[in-house]
Amino acid sequence: MTDENIDKIDEVEPALSPLAKCEAEAAECKAGWQRAVADYKNLQREVLSRQGEWAQLSERKILEEFIPVYDHLKLSLQGTSSKDQGKSDPWIEGVKYVLKQFADILKSHGVEEIKTAGETFDPRFHESAGEEEGGEAGKILREVSGGYKMGERVIKPARVIISK
Repeated sequence: MTDENIDKIDEVEPALSPLAKCEAEAAECKAGWQRAVADYKNLQREVLSRQGEWAQLSERKILEEFIPVYDHLKLSLQGTSSKDQGKSDPWIEGVKYVLKQFADILKSHGVEEIKTAGETFDPRFHESAGEEEGGEAGKILREVSGGYKMGERVIKPARVIISK
């Protein structure tokens, strides 16, 4: 900088009073503080939103891990009622009770079984395991393995046999 430029700066600065300088600095500090408060509030909202997402993700992951156990319990009871007509086996009754508890817990968390037999095949909820003759084309004849959804989100698609 030349001496001439320095003289011009000195001429402009005295024009601002010390009060005006303080007011300008205070306004700048206030604007910075307001931005910081707004950023903090946005961060709080985002953290709360993420915590809710993490909680839902954790719940869904745990439920997804228990569904195969529930399916295996259901499979363990297939065919038992027809063999034991009139007889009550305490072990079978116990498994039925555990199965009912499992179903109640899944239901309380919004998990529903996907309807299959007699329904129209829907690739959003069903996975075709094969086709067979009989019935109306595109209808589900039987279920190979159960499917589950939580709201409209499919946790596990139902594997089904559909009619040709």
